[in-house]
Amino acid sequence: MVPAVPTLKKRPEFLRVAATRRKWVTPGLILQERVRVNPGETEGVEAKSGQGSQDGLPSIRIGFTVSKKVGNAVARNRARRRLRAVAGQVVPKFGLAGRDYVLIGRRETVKRPFADLLIDLETALQLIGRKGGGRKKGAANRSPTSKTQASKSGGNALGNGKEQG
Repeated sequence: MVPAVPTLKKRPEFLRVAATRRKWVTPGLILQERVRVNPGETEGVEAKSGQGSQDGLPSIRIGFTVSKKVGNAVARNRARRRLRAVAGQVVPKFGLAGRDYVLIGRRETVKRPFADLLIDLETALQLIGRKGGGRKKGAANRSPTSKTQASKSGGNALGNGKEQG
C-alpha cells in the first residue's frame, strides 16, 4: 500500500491554496496548487501527520473537496474516495515537495473510468508544475508588447482607440 500523504483539513488551508489562483482543469477533476513559502510550515496540521519526510525534506500536503453540485451524499463520498485513491497512486510520483494541492471533484469524477482519472491527475500535476504554473485567465490572448503599443497610439491594444488628429 502507498504511504498516506498528509492532508489539508481546515478551511483556511483550502482558502490559501485557492487564493494563489493556480489551477488546472481536466474532465475528471480540478487541481489547485500552492507553493509553500516556508516549506516547514505546519499551520493547521498536527505533528503526527508527518509534515516532513524521513530525510527532512518538506512533504506534499493534499486536500479533497466535492461540492453538492456533484450529487447526493453517496455520490460525493464516492467521488472523494476515488480522488483519494488516484492521489495515493499519482501524487507521490509526480507531486513536488513543499507544495499544497487541492483536488476538486466534478460530476464526471464518479462516472469517469479510473484509468482516465489517473491520466487526468498525472497530466494536471505535470502541467501545473511547469515553470510559470497554471493558466491565467486571458493570458493566452495578450502579447507582451500590447500595453506599450496602446500607450503610443493613444488607444487600447487592439488599435481601435482615439484617432490622433
